[in-house]
Amino acid sequence: MDGRPPLVRLETRLREHPLGVDAGIAAVLFLLTVLLPFETYWPGAATAFVIGVLLTAPLAWRRRRPVRAAAVVVAAGLLELAVVETFLVANVAALVMVHALAAYAPRWAGRAGLALGLLGALLAGLRYFSSGASDALLPSTASIAVAVVAAWALGDLRRARVRRLADLQERARLLELEREQEMRLAATAERARIAREMHDVVAHSLSVVIAQADGGRYAGRADPAAATEALEAIAATGRQALADMRGLLGVLRQDGGEEYAPQPDVAAIPGLVDDVRTSGLDVDLLVEGAARDLPAGPQLAAYRIVQESLTNVLKHAGPAGRAWVRLHWRPDALELSVLDDGRGASAAMVEGDGAGQGLLGMHERARLHGGRLDAAPRPGGGFGVHAVLPYPAPR
Repeated sequence: MDGRPPLVRLETRLREHPLGVDAGIAAVLFLLTVLLPFETYWPGAATAFVIGVLLTAPLAWRRRRPVRAAAVVVAAGLLELAVVETFLVANVAALVMVHALAAYAPRWAGRAGLALGLLGALLAGLRYFSSGASDALLPSTASIAVAVVAAWALGDLRRARVRRLADLQERARLLELEREQEMRLAATAERARIAREMHDVVAHSLSVVIAQADGGRYAGRADPAAATEALEAIAATGRQALADMRGLLGVLRQDGGEEYAPQPDVAAIPGLVDDVRTSGLDVDLLVEGAARDLPAGPQLAAYRIVQESLTNVLKHAGPAGRAWVRLHWRPDALELSVLDDGRGASAAMVEGDGAGQGLLGMHERARLHGGRLDAAPRPGGGFGVHAVLPYPAPR
């Protein structure tokens, strides 16, 4: 159900059906200015009726075909001056058409409409008004001319507003495209960073495999049991390296010759919390459950998620903020939670320069290792990051 106010919904529907709106306005003007005063134009009522129809009917397409509609109205006005003896109430349609030309037609047509409207005011004054006290020529002509200028000015303001709305819509579209491009670039950069970090994991595993293979080859001649142990270690390490490599295949990057260094793991999170605490943030660490063996890739992801979350708390929660880090070693997965009671990382999404690149990176890390991550404002204030990293299936 649409939760917008009724007036907003009505405005949207009217904007979506301009032809229907214009036709309704034309019908209302026809009723008020042609049908209701019909008998007052007797004995030339039939002629006044035809002229009234020609003046009001073109208003139905005043926005879609303003120049053509104005041409019909001008022709009807000239015909009125020639054959009708009384000034028609339906001439108010000419003011509406002057407004439409100024608002929706090309600039030249709007200026031409103003000039024709002023000329029509003069001709109508000379044709239908005299110098008598009750219908003085000059005041009547001046009143019509003022009405024409007012209608044109309102139409010109409408043109400026329509153009401004169109510019804002185009700007919003371009900003949306730019934001999508920035998100794609941020995802690419984050994947490249993850690839650099995963390089250490896979390289370490292969180094262990090579060392165990060399040791088993030399020890196998004198101690077959040592060779068997080396082969078992090679098998276990190779399986883990294969799992990490499968995750790495999903990450696209260009090798720019970066230097690689060992990366932290879950065991380094307490030290990270201590470092953040020394920075002035009141942060508590809660560890539940017995620690489990976890591959280097998910451990690195867990550390980076906690690191990024605490960094956002430091940047956006304020000096009086407080944070809690919870590590829960569940039977099936490692569960991470980073909570704060200040503005938290929600400010990073709306105020940061990268449209939430840190949060995007945390989502990428969790998905890379088969987990999930949720980040949202907390009820009552603050922000919360919750991640679950499953343990690898036994082989």
